Amino acid sequence: MSTIEIIEAGPYTSIQDRGRFGEQRYGLGPAGAMDRLSLGIANVLVGQAPGDAAIEIGPLPMTFRVTEGVVRIAVAGAVRGMTSDGRALSGHETILLNEGDRVQMRAASQGVFTYLAFEGGIRAEPVLGSLSVHARAGIGCPYPRALQPGDRITVGGASTRETERLLPPLAETHGPLRVVLGPQDEHFTPAAIAAFLAADWTISSTSDRMGFRLEGPKLEHAKGFNIISDGIAFGAIQVPGSGQPLVLMADRGTTGGYPKIAVVISADLPRLAQMPVGSKIRFAAVSVAVAQLEARAMAVTLAGLKDQVREIGGGELSSAFLLGANLAGGAVDALE
Repeated sequence: MSTIEIIEAGPYTSIQDRGRFGEQRYGLGPAGAMDRLSLGIANVLVGQAPGDAAIEIGPLPMTFRVTEGVVRIAVAGAVRGMTSDGRALSGHETILLNEGDRVQMRAASQGVFTYLAFEGGIRAEPVLGSLSVHARAGIGCPYPRALQPGDRITVGGASTRETERLLPPLAETHGPLRVVLGPQDEHFTPAAIAAFLAADWTISSTSDRMGFRLEGPKLEHAKGFNIISDGIAFGAIQVPGSGQPLVLMADRGTTGGYPKIAVVISADLPRLAQMPVGSKIRFAAVSVAVAQLEARAMAVTLAGLKDQVREIGGGELSSAFLLGANLAGGAVDALE
């Protein structure tokens, strides 16, 4: 086994896996990765299961060093510059680090959350079946909170294989976020539902892992803004008395007493999670049948990630090598 030490970390950097399920009836939400697709990509690259624990890095910089052993990592999700002692590093491919190596990851330039996975996984004792940190509940392992400078994490040691691996980025999806209307869409006027689907919404600076607040036109309730509290799914969109929607995310509460105008389909949640503060989003209504088909397609994608991993070797050059090779260094002016 090996050990890394956190040198710098922002407030939204924590250990997350696929989540903790089966406890909502007791008032404990599942937590888990905001972008489970990127979590899966990082894990599969280092030979782990898609839902295994990794470090979820928020939009701010993060730095760590290997304090013991040899570590193999992979990074996926939000794009950010990465270096190790002056050597440029790339996402979507495995990287071998030796004892003493220091990795600096700059603030995200595209997206919000980046996932740092380790060959051999993170070694810690699960809490109710998961390592995921739920900061408001004060649970998670090895630290039941956001990571801080000085924290040490035990990970599996790197194997002795001679080649590294890469997984080409998946095709990007664009267009409106798809939602299923309800379960309390009857609590809104027809004009409010039309406005909800027609407006350009802005993600507020008050957003976090619990929920993304949206700024836009005020949505009018037809039957008041209080209901008997009921269960809340990842992606449910509540509309409180202010008329401004709130998309509930990984650290949401288990129940809520505001009517929900719609729910973002599970296949589009990774894309929403990677939209930074200030992003403009729109919604498009689809049927439950479409949402189920897209959920199955995403499950197939996650299960098939391992089949897309390729070895870097046999003459294939990694992106990190190409970026560091100064290939244009010998260029001359053709007009001279």
